[in-house]
Amino acid sequence: MDIEKNMVVAAPVDRVWKLLLDPKVMAGCVPGVQSVEVLSDTEYLATIKVKISFISANFNIKTTILETRPPHYLRCEGTGEDSSVASSLKQTTEMFLTEQVNGTEIRTKTHAEVFGRLGSFGLSVMKTKADRMWEEFGANLAAVLRQGEAGVAAHAIEPTSQASAAATTAADAGTASARTARSDRQVKSTAGRWWTRLVGPGQQGGRTASDLRLPTDIYFEMQRGTDVIKILWPAQDAQEAVRLLKEVMRD
Repeated sequence: MDIEKNMVVAAPVDRVWKLLLDPKVMAGCVPGVQSVEVLSDTEYLATIKVKISFISANFNIKTTILETRPPHYLRCEGTGEDSSVASSLKQTTEMFLTEQVNGTEIRTKTHAEVFGRLGSFGLSVMKTKADRMWEEFGANLAAVLRQGEAGVAAHAIEPTSQASAAATTAADAGTASARTARSDRQVKSTAGRWWTRLVGPGQQGGRTASDLRLPTDIYFEMQRGTDVIKILWPAQDAQEAVRLLKEVMRD
């Protein structure tokens, strides 16, 4: 998948370049970033939460800066995976900064490969997600530039180094365990309710999926050979449902 994007921000090229190389600022501007760890001057490890349709993934992505020509050109690559949803990605990005009368144009060219469950979604779904993330990134970066140093602090996620991460592990262990246990209970509870609505027969007195769906749900059936697939889809994600149907029908 190849994606090209551009935007113009109201700031001189030198200032934009400085912000783009600041992991603290970028962690606060890139949608879904939960944390960032500085491995070296050119290597970063970030945890990014991404939701595409009904699948949520938490990727641990290592980004390496391969080439820079300050303040106009940067090339980097990133690789990551989330074993919980059996998905991985690899991407290479080139970034071009051009000074203009009204600010700086940021243009990016990205080649991305997504494998596993997330990779099963069609190209149109993936590009729609990329469009939304780019728009949100642009809005966050513009806000930082408008607010100056105050904006940097407001949008920043404090990066950690390997040493500081090791020093805080023991202190955070109890809190992390409690948070994990609570999250597991919430996930099991939610999954149980949603699974019951999907499977229909079972512990629900023989009711079918169509009986269990909410009035606002999208419900459809597809026949593949001798098999019939019944799907419930939350109404708030109707656009994603339409895209999925188009991809399935195209196949």
